[in-house]
Formats: sequence, structure tokens, C-alpha cells
Amino acid sequence: MRKWICFIIALLGFGIIAYLVMMDKTTFFDRFIYNVVTISKNDVLTFFYKFITFFASEVMIILVCLMFFLLFKNKKFGMLVSANAILIFILNVGLKLIFMRERPFELMIITEDGYSFPSGHAMASLGFYGFIIYLIWNMKCKKKFKVLTTVLLSFLIILIGISRIYLGVHYASDVLAGYLVSVAYLIVYVQWAKRFLRKGATND
Repeated sequence: MRKWICFIIALLGFGIIAYLVMMDKTTFFDRFIYNVVTISKNDVLTFFYKFITFFASEVMIILVCLMFFLLFKNKKFGMLVSANAILIFILNVGLKLIFMRERPFELMIITEDGYSFPSGHAMASLGFYGFIIYLIWNMKCKKKFKVLTTVLLSFLIILIGISRIYLGVHYASDVLAGYLVSVAYLIVYVQWAKRFLRKGATND
């Protein structure tokens, strides 16, 4: 029951932000968060956030998908991780085509094209790595490893969102909306993945 309450809250949150974006009511919020994130802008931080943002790039996600196929005997994990990445990509492209918000080109440190809302990197970080966290807790490994991996991936998810704001390729509202829609999506996808894994275990 709690997961569906979270689903509804996440969707409502996304809907509110989407409405405010369409009404051009997020300027103060976006500017405030950008100023906070970039208050200590320097070459070291710029290099760091360029490195961090790579973890939600298409190349890295494809590499992680391949890693699951190569390293894990249970190929269902690789199938689920790959299907998840594809669905997140399709969902993000669809939403961007609906809202068609322009990027903050005047703030860009790196070059990005396409629309801005919601952030694809934010969606990928939470939807993709969040699902990996779920899978790790369903693997036969030590609890310490599960906790450590969860903490590290959680920090990575947060830092990827911050990196998109720092690098000037997304507004803060893009990132927040990306997180919220991924929470809702992930709740649904995990329910389907549970049935898929359970069915596979039954067949085995």
C-alpha cells in the first residue's frame, strides 16, 4: 500500500512541477538552486561533475547492461536491467516531446542538444541505478555489501542530478521532475520485475 501512496505522491509532484514549468513559474526556484550549486564553481569541480555526469550517459548505461550479462549467471538480471534502460529512454523522449522546454543555453559548460524537461540524466540515474539497488537486495550476497552499494549508488544518483545543474544543461526543476517521474515509473517496473523473477524461479 505504501508504495502506491509514493507512486501517487510522485506523480502529483511531477504534475505540479510540469504545470509550473508550462506557466513559467519556476524561474526563482531554478535560479536559486543554480546559484547554490555553482557558488564555488572552479576547474576542479567542473572536472568532477563532468566525470560524474558520464555515469548516466548512454555509453555508461550500455556498459553496465553488458556487465550484468557477462558477470551474472542469472541472465534474467541482464534482461531486466537492459529493458529498464530502454523504457526509461523511451519515456524520457516522450515527455520531452510533450513539454518541449528549451535548455538553459546561456548557462552551459558542456554542449547538449534536445529538450530540457524532464532531465534524462536524472531519470536514468534514479530509474536505472535505483533498479540496480533493488536487484542487489535480491541477490545472494552479504548484507554489508548490499548496504555499501546502496549508499554509494544513492550518492551517485544525487550527484548526477547536481551535475546537470552545475554544468548548466538543465534547470533544477528539470532534475526534480526527472527524479519524481522515475520514482513513479520504478515502482511500476519493480512490480513487473518481481513477477518476472518469480516466474523464472518457478520454471527453474
